[in-house]
Amino acid sequence: MAKQPKATRPLTHAQVWAALDRLAERAGLSPSGLAKQSGLDPTTFNKSKRVTGDGRERWPSTESLSKALAASNASMETFVQLLGDGARGGQSVPLIGFAQAGAGGYFDDSGFPAGKGWDEVALPATSDEHAYALEIEGDSMKPAYREGDIIVVSPATAIRRGDRVVVRTTGGEVMVKELRRRTAKMLELASLNPEHPDRMLDVEEVAWIARVVWASQ
Repeated sequence: MAKQPKATRPLTHAQVWAALDRLAERAGLSPSGLAKQSGLDPTTFNKSKRVTGDGRERWPSTESLSKALAASNASMETFVQLLGDGARGGQSVPLIGFAQAGAGGYFDDSGFPAGKGWDEVALPATSDEHAYALEIEGDSMKPAYREGDIIVVSPATAIRRGDRVVVRTTGGEVMVKELRRRTAKMLELASLNPEHPDRMLDVEEVAWIARVVWASQ
């Protein structure tokens, strides 16, 4: 009796989107960063777009997938391999654009991510359960960070002189600087871009400060 071929299981919605997330991760990008680099609307690959308002699964089009592969210099064979990948060693952390970080509703009083509007990105594991990611926008942090780079911020990690930090002021301004000096009364911050001035802040002006622990470069 002839042996029956083993039935092939169809691809699932979750598998395809997980592979796209891994494709973005390999390129050091968030899903929205990959979409932008592919010449697509930045929200094309966002998790909020993967299911319609009435609960129907939305799949990436072949055109958007083709553009994503080209933008990340990956082949279809690579994508097929990503479809079969098991669980990744990293973790998913909340992600928003850097410009959004200064708006209200994204952080609590301790500087932990809160509220709605966050995306998600898979990055190397961190022991801080409150860690989050920011996507750099614009050229104000060159040459340290370029537009589209992602930085992981850990509110629980100890900060030392020379560390790169994210600082939010009580006025809602958010900046990435190098900590030059910290006293009980003031914060001295060095700019990452030589064309931008260093900053001196009174402690009363600082809402919170957190260390940058990883960057996609």
